[in-house]
Amino acid sequence: MASRTSSRFGRRILWLAIAIVLVCAAYTGAWFYAARMLESRAVAVLEKVNGGGVRAFCEEPQARGFPFRIGLFCKSIFYENIHDGVSVRAGQLRSAAHVYQPFRVLSEVDGPASIMTPFTVPLRAQWGSLRASTRLTRPLPETVSVEGKAVRVSAEEGGGTLLAEMDDLQVHARQREADLEAALSFRNLRVGEEIVTGLPALEGRMLLLVTDGVALVQNRTRSLRGQSLTIEEMVVGLAGQRAEVSLSGPISVDDEGLIDAELSVGIDDPAAVAEQVARIFPDERDQIMAASGMVGGFAGAPLQIRIVSGRIFLGFIPLGTIPPVD
Repeated sequence: MASRTSSRFGRRILWLAIAIVLVCAAYTGAWFYAARMLESRAVAVLEKVNGGGVRAFCEEPQARGFPFRIGLFCKSIFYENIHDGVSVRAGQLRSAAHVYQPFRVLSEVDGPASIMTPFTVPLRAQWGSLRASTRLTRPLPETVSVEGKAVRVSAEEGGGTLLAEMDDLQVHARQREADLEAALSFRNLRVGEEIVTGLPALEGRMLLLVTDGVALVQNRTRSLRGQSLTIEEMVVGLAGQRAEVSLSGPISVDDEGLIDAELSVGIDDPAAVAEQVARIFPDERDQIMAASGMVGGFAGAPLQIRIVSGRIFLGFIPLGTIPPVD
């Protein structure tokens, strides 16, 4: 009787082992099938993007991460848009998603990066780490977060002059129904001496809500005309000090490019803020220091600035005009 029970138990163990082997084989086959699909999809997307003045390149795309993750690896990455005058070239890209959470993708890019824009000299960016997290949905990602540590930006030529460096940089964006919410923060931003001499380290944060921002991104709208946003918070100040400037309020641009806004501006320690602003604009030092004295007379109350069809007012006092924007 014991021998028969032992035999049945042995067969169960054998069938269990066979089932485990079959499941593992099926899982392995499914993973490598998904990996090949990912590589083919990456190539197809790049082929679709390329053309009409746009080039995007992933060197030697390869799916990796077996057994519990899957992601795309590129030896280097490149993007160029000749219409915008922008190009970016960087090192290895590594991305990964857990097989049980495939729509949350984590990515990391190696530096340095070569960056060209129409508004600056050719730039070289380096970092200790640059990571991104994306939650994928259609037609656009639901959330995107990027975090950089020990970021350093310098001129590509002329001896690599330092332009700026910071300990921490974070950028976040998410959909809020049809609108797009974007946040940015930086810590210990130090501007190169070639740009401003003696400016202390800065820190800041910003939170924006772009009206119908999802459609703007999806349609790749470049014009600011007819658009609107709300600055929910914008703060820039001296790192570790009370001196800072804050700004909030709605801004809109009409079809002719004229700006309308209702802004609330707060200044903590106006004298210290004015001293640092005067370092940036030394030719305007006298006017800046005089303005700080006037601001100090408001006893810390926020300044209400209105922009009406491009005309700027502090209360009822006209301050100047802003030309139409594109």
